[in-house]
Parts: sequence; structure tokens; C-alpha cells
Amino acid sequence: MHGPAGSRAPPPSCSPSRRAAARNGVCGMTDQVENFETDEDDEYHKMLTMIGRSADDDLRVSIHESGHATCARILGKPLGGATVQPDTNGRYGGLVWGPEYTVSFSNDVEGDGERDAQREAKHSNICARLRNLMPRVGEDHGGDVADIYAHIVNRCTELAAGTVAEKMLLPGAPVPSVSDVEQAVELASLISTSSTAAEHFLKFCEQRAYDLLFPHVPIIMALSIVLRIRRTLDAAAIDEVIGTTVAGFELAREKAARREWQARAESAKKFEEMFAHR
Repeated sequence: MHGPAGSRAPPPSCSPSRRAAARNGVCGMTDQVENFETDEDDEYHKMLTMIGRSADDDLRVSIHESGHATCARILGKPLGGATVQPDTNGRYGGLVWGPEYTVSFSNDVEGDGERDAQREAKHSNICARLRNLMPRVGEDHGGDVADIYAHIVNRCTELAAGTVAEKMLLPGAPVPSVSDVEQAVELASLISTSSTAAEHFLKFCEQRAYDLLFPHVPIIMALSIVLRIRRTLDAAAIDEVIGTTVAGFELAREKAARREWQARAESAKKFEEMFAHR
């Protein structure tokens, strides 16, 4: 995995899974990672074999869904949970949902054409209803309409966050999520006067997602690790991982500041002693 945090050699006491966590810079951040024993590595690979997924693809899905979840919380959106377990009916490969358990994001696996057509028709129907509410030229764009605009900006930013997280942390081109792209294009069409405008708007949302996520890369890493271990997290568990990661970095920052202060104090003392003997 590649990211701003770089890489470092893990401590010998880490199990293979904890060594992977250490390479991501988050070994020891959470109890879940610390308690991931060596023998569970074999169970992990057995589980991946059962669901027909490679370790690299599982990492990609976990990064993707962690990007969605992290962006949602940055924007103050409540969550119901997240999972990297694929749906048994093939509807998704990973998922983040809202507090009322409504599907929010999906990292799609291969599905049948009928189901894809039904999903596309549903999205189009919702957007068609909203399109009739959008103001025409010369009409007021404030009030409730402004709320719709704000919602679309935030929603498209959230939808872009999964792919953005993949681009930030994984080598190579990301695997596009069909449902993310479909929803974003439909929403963008509501506030754009041309396909070119919609394309530029979606690029803006992608850049916005990057700007929001970049300072919080360690949170995405930590969430992706815990998701691969526990497979499904509810909202409380997601916030706990986020809180633990933030607290860990704040503690490290505080310790570094104290060491710097101590070094300055010692330097000042030596300076005073040096002149005291003159």
C-alpha cells in the first residue's frame, strides 16, 4: 500500500496481519488490530477463498468503503454501518449505509443485466421527480432549491470518496463502482445545463473529496484494517475506530511537543551555564 504516511519496518512481535498494519503506520492503534493473532491469518485466507475474493481485492474494497465512511463523517453525516462482505445475491461487494439501513454506497461485483436495469430505472425515476422541482431560467434558486444543490454537492462528494481513497492509497487505476458512478451522474444532471458542465462538476466533487480525505488518511487506513478483521462495523464501532486513531495521533503530537520543549529548556540551561563561567 502506498500513502503519505510512508512505510516502516514492523516490530518483530507483530503477527503477519499486524505487520501489514504496521506497514500502514497503524499497528497498535486499535484493540482490534492488537488482538489479531497469527493463526487468524489462515482463517482470513480461508474466508477469502469461500467468498471468492483475493487478498488484494479485499484490501481494495476495504479502502473504498473506508473512504466513503470517513468522508460521510467528515461532512457530519450519520452512518448505520459498513461492511466488506459481499452480498450473497451479488448485489454489492462492499457497502456503507445510513442510520435507517438504506443503501448508501456499493462497490459492485458482477451482476445480471436485469438487476442493473432495475437499479438504473430507480435512480432515474427519483431524479426525474426532482428535476421537475428545479427552477428554470429567471426563477428563484434560493430556499429549498439551495438545499437541494447543497445536498447534491455533498452527496456527489461522498460518492467520489471511495474511488478517491483507492487512488490515494493503492497503486494502479481504481476499479470503478457502477452504482457510485450512476448515482453521481444522475445527480449532477439535475444542476447542470450540459454534459460538459456535469463532467466538470463531478471533477470538482472528486477534488473536494480528495481535499477532505487527505488530512485523514490514517483514519482510512485504520478503518480498512478493522473492516478486514471484523468484516462489518456498526456506526458506534466506526466512530470508535475514528476516535481511537485521532486520539493516538494527538497523543503522539503532544509527546513530540513536550520533547521539543524539553530540548529547548536543556539548550537554554546549557547556554546560561556557558556564560555563567565567564
